[in-house]
Amino acid sequence: MSIIEQAARRMEALRRAGVQAGLPATGLPGGADSGASAGAGRNGSATEGRSAGADRPPAAATPAATAAPVRHDQDGRRSVEIDFARAAENGFLMPNLARNRLADEFRAAKHGLLQNIRGQSAAPVKRANCIMVTSALPGEGKTFSSVNLALSLAREVDLRTLLVDADVLNPSVLKRLGLAAERGLLDLVTDPDLGLDDLVLRTNIDKLSLLPAGTPSEHSTELLASDAMDRLIGNLATYDPNRVVVFDAPPLLVAPETRQLAEHVGQIVLVVEAQRTPRAAVLAAIEAIKGRPVVMTLLNKARTGSGKRYGYGYGYGYGYGYGKSRREDSAAA
Repeated sequence: MSIIEQAARRMEALRRAGVQAGLPATGLPGGADSGASAGAGRNGSATEGRSAGADRPPAAATPAATAAPVRHDQDGRRSVEIDFARAAENGFLMPNLARNRLADEFRAAKHGLLQNIRGQSAAPVKRANCIMVTSALPGEGKTFSSVNLALSLAREVDLRTLLVDADVLNPSVLKRLGLAAERGLLDLVTDPDLGLDDLVLRTNIDKLSLLPAGTPSEHSTELLASDAMDRLIGNLATYDPNRVVVFDAPPLLVAPETRQLAEHVGQIVLVVEAQRTPRAAVLAAIEAIKGRPVVMTLLNKARTGSGKRYGYGYGYGYGYGYGKSRREDSAAA
């Protein structure tokens, strides 16, 4: 059986279990994900990182009627207030929290990305400050990882972070943070009269801004692969040299347009759910983005036999196969 056939069988099993491409990309039954390990690789180099994170019950989703409203600051810029307590209950790294193990994991996970952004890698990486976070299948924790990676990057002294909800068929970044849907990415692509400053949302987290998915369109998926999207990402990459742009993108095996989006960014983070994502699906996802110079794997929700979240992930270049975990019980299989 081919890799694609095996992945298709797994996707059908997920659909029968109630996991659809249109459902939120969450891993725990209530929607919160926690625990991640990572390794970054470029052209065959590899690093490794350790993972651990405590289980926590997710906070209830914020109804649209009670979602934080958009305000206009004195300079006319749009802004929103993130509820730190609710976001922390959902496992996000809020600035009011003391340093914890999950924060340390994402600090380790971003290390290789930052080296490329700052030009410290062996060779320059084009658009290194544009990072796409995706997964092979729905439900592996990519949105949880996107938000926490953006929050961790926003803590860097010399950088600002823009988190873009590019999962236009299933936008969930703002919902996870207790915010209402707004115009955003799709509107920028379709309306040449709009500017980035018209739609970006400042937040009450220093150096973190948000760009919502935008107004739904029947051509949403095609827009991700359009020349207009390429021009927009090019503008995002050069508009502010001290800004990192993190894209929460659709899963690769259910939204082929994500492959086109991958062509426009400099670095890719592939989230893999430990003990659940089939190896065949991971390999199919890697095949879908082969040729990209920087790909980082992030192993999510790994556990030891004692039930604690733990694990090692490996980065790879495309001369390598999918790297096994050091511990059999934390491998993604």
